[in-house]
Amino acid sequence: MKKNLQIVSFFLLITIGAFAQQDQIKDAQSLYDKGKSQEALAILNKTEYMILNASDESKSDFYFLKGNVLKDLAVKNIDAANNFTLASQAYQDVFLYENESGKFKFTVKANAALKEMKSSLVNGAVADFNAGKFKESAEKSYKVYLFDKKDTLNLYNAASSSINAKDYDSAIKYYETLKKINFSGNGVLYMATNKKTKEEDVFVSPKARESAIQQGLYEKPRTEAVPSRKISVNSNLAYSYLEKKDYAKAEVIYNYVLELDPNYVDAYINMAYLKLEEKKDIADEIANLGTSAGEMQKYDKLNAKKDDIARSAIPYLKKALALEPKNTDATKSLLGIYRSLDMTNEYNALKSSM
Repeated sequence: MKKNLQIVSFFLLITIGAFAQQDQIKDAQSLYDKGKSQEALAILNKTEYMILNASDESKSDFYFLKGNVLKDLAVKNIDAANNFTLASQAYQDVFLYENESGKFKFTVKANAALKEMKSSLVNGAVADFNAGKFKESAEKSYKVYLFDKKDTLNLYNAASSSINAKDYDSAIKYYETLKKINFSGNGVLYMATNKKTKEEDVFVSPKARESAIQQGLYEKPRTEAVPSRKISVNSNLAYSYLEKKDYAKAEVIYNYVLELDPNYVDAYINMAYLKLEEKKDIADEIANLGTSAGEMQKYDKLNAKKDDIARSAIPYLKKALALEPKNTDATKSLLGIYRSLDMTNEYNALKSSM
């Protein structure tokens, strides 16, 4: 009898919990309907543990509402990148539980919400980039990439934004991934002008753009073909390594860039810059030496090495000037090297040609 009483009590607790959960979901839905998504999310987070013992249909109701709440926060640019990820996870749970129950109540709506949210976040990343919020733009682009890894352009945008944010660790991570998947970036950009801001935004597809135009939000649709970005990926990766003072990796990648395009002037100039940065580091090391006999010997070796590195930059700058005779960056750098190495004849000849 006692055992039966315990069983009845157990099921009574489950029933009470289910009713309490349903009431709280209703409260959360009411808050969401009033635009109070943060308050709704607080309720859902508190009651989520109770959903474990619910039916698949109830789980679907719960996670569809949670996805909508998180999506609303992301669209309002409230911790957009993180809430986008959490919303996509909630919608994925809807797909899971509705597939298990065989009752597809929200699957179509959840799928549409995901597509809408992706488009919104992509546009948010573009807006952040244009506003100079490069770190935020990178985070949003990377979140979109994690959601849909087939759309590799978002990873490229995350890398580009990271470069602008001077977040070279993230840039290296993203560009290395792009190299690994052999990203080229060939494709098409679907753009239209925002009637309110008068700025051009990029859309994930022609249909998404057409929908925005039909809603009266955009005008002047424009489509642009995108050439290969393989050189850009490798050049920016090399630059990121250069900024991290990993000269060996930077040099290897710049050499690869020059294999892809032997006439890429910036790569020649950056290779020279790389050598000059190595020279600068050795000069700093020399400046910290003392006056003991051992350190004076070290001085001679370091000084010779410094000059050798400076000389190794000359061919790159000459090549850059052969391709672009009026390139001022290459000219100034080469004049500086000639002066530092006492190469007077070369210095005068270059100076007179300006």
